[in-house]
Amino acid sequence: MAGCDILISGTGGFAARIAFDIAATADEPVEVIIAGRNRERLGWLRTAANARAALFGRKARFTTHAIDLLEPDASDALLAATDPGIVVQAASIQTSQVIAQSGDAWTRLVAEGGLSATAVFQALISARVAAAITRSGKAVTLVNCSFPDVVNGIVTALGHDVACGMGNVAILSNVFAGSAATPPGAEVGVLAHYQNLAAWRRRPEERGGRPPRVWLDGAEVGDVYARFADIQLTPEPVIEISGASGVPMLLAMASGRPWRGHAPGPNGLPGGYPVRLAGRTVELELPVGLTQAEAVAWNASFEEQNGLVVSPDGWISFNGVLGARLGEHIPTLRKGFAVQELEVVCDELLRLRAVLMAEN
Repeated sequence: MAGCDILISGTGGFAARIAFDIAATADEPVEVIIAGRNRERLGWLRTAANARAALFGRKARFTTHAIDLLEPDASDALLAATDPGIVVQAASIQTSQVIAQSGDAWTRLVAEGGLSATAVFQALISARVAAAITRSGKAVTLVNCSFPDVVNGIVTALGHDVACGMGNVAILSNVFAGSAATPPGAEVGVLAHYQNLAAWRRRPEERGGRPPRVWLDGAEVGDVYARFADIQLTPEPVIEISGASGVPMLLAMASGRPWRGHAPGPNGLPGGYPVRLAGRTVELELPVGLTQAEAVAWNASFEEQNGLVVSPDGWISFNGVLGARLGEHIPTLRKGFAVQELEVVCDELLRLRAVLMAEN
């Protein structure tokens, strides 16, 4: 098996949403390979995606490739076998469902310290795939779906390219565009970090903290919470929006068409931004009067206050409540670690996660 427009690595709910929406919306021929280790799940995703393409009369075609992405050299073998133009990396050793779970010490640590407690887990497979792309020497575009607001900065610090991610800022930009508070046809611009999502999972009267920055037809909205009080997200990952949000971009990438929208982690930057495609390159398209330096600093400030920060020299540090909580269990993490130690630290954190998940 060789040659595809889009390779989706992963077989979970996020990967399924991507595949199913490609199947329902592709106006031009597109070859998609879905890769993962669960053969039964792969068989279902292939069957359902091809059925949806037939149902909607679309031109997408889906095949599968069975592989355990955690095996040594799996990423190199996968690229060699599938020869993709675009890799959509949606596999992770940490499910996003952790944000809606409770009952053990690990989920409590994530709830208190923030989702960046899982960033190293989210980065493991994505960093391996990115390294394999670099080694291949081919012009393969990487779209990382695993916690891109933070992980994409880790990938670039390791010396690899990543175009962007999916979801997060694109969740908010699309729910704001679909809100009754937005005039029909208005151009929506959003600057948002993944931490901005939490408020929209609460009731309107319970929302607080720094909101995302929103522009409608170039004018910035003053009170974002009041303006968009009709918006309500679920406590669980909103895959129906997040998984779908990157599909128009992926199809535009595959066919070489222009596209404008929103994406997290473009070229390794922290947080999410309005962007446009130039070929398969993702470029910022910020509101008039907002500089890139200002936008990046605003997004970076969230993890600087509480979360994970990657310095320009590749030093990773845990900050705020998260840094304190992790430091209680692994004192050496108080000073941080070099990005090249990612896999060693991942093993340490996996051992900690196992211990904490056994504690009620």
